[in-house]
Amino acid sequence: MIKLNNVPSLIILLLIAVSCGKDKEANFTLNGKVKGLKKGIVYLQKDGDSSAVNLDSVIVTGTEEFSLKTYLDEPILLYLKLFKNDGEEHYIPFFAAKGITEINSTLDNFQFNAKISGSRQQELLDEYLKVMSRFNNQNLELIANNFKAQKDNDSIASDSLNKQSERLIKRKYSYTIQFAMNNKDSEIAPYLALYEIPSANPFFIDSVYNGLTDNIKKSYYGKKLGEIVSGREIAE
Repeated sequence: MIKLNNVPSLIILLLIAVSCGKDKEANFTLNGKVKGLKKGIVYLQKDGDSSAVNLDSVIVTGTEEFSLKTYLDEPILLYLKLFKNDGEEHYIPFFAAKGITEINSTLDNFQFNAKISGSRQQELLDEYLKVMSRFNNQNLELIANNFKAQKDNDSIASDSLNKQSERLIKRKYSYTIQFAMNNKDSEIAPYLALYEIPSANPFFIDSVYNGLTDNIKKSYYGKKLGEIVSGREIAE
């Protein structure tokens, strides 16, 4: 699968650096398959302080399948990145935990055709995103109808659609808050509070955090959410 002939030296050095950085035995494996992929580079990444951090990478030549490995202290959101020399960045975000995760996708619609199976956190994220997709489709319909109303100079219809859009946003926030509170024993709860509803009323963010189990409060996302809550309390 890995062929280093004619690969730029910078990429070779990158792969060596990633390999040397694995000072702990891998406890997480990502098995991937991208239909139509014949040549490219796939990366396993996580968020860093200012940029993405490479955890592993593989040069793919003549095969659609690959495997990436790393060590995880706890469940966390990772990214499968595909570089296919088209000037664009292609990512699939997913929630990883110790064990094996499988991602199957296609070259043409890398992110949108992704099928992910693995962690319980990913199952919850999929459940959440499925509902969010319905909300987003409703919002697109409202936008299209509002555009038509404005084009027809129908201010009454436009005002009504704007109000519907505002109610839809509130429903999305309400669903996210409730979903997080219903899954207080999962890392998905503080993750959603941090990245899906960061501008929500602080009361609801505090409610999500205070409802977390002790174990989740000590998790990566639980600590980050706790810092935000504590910082706001100190400021007040």
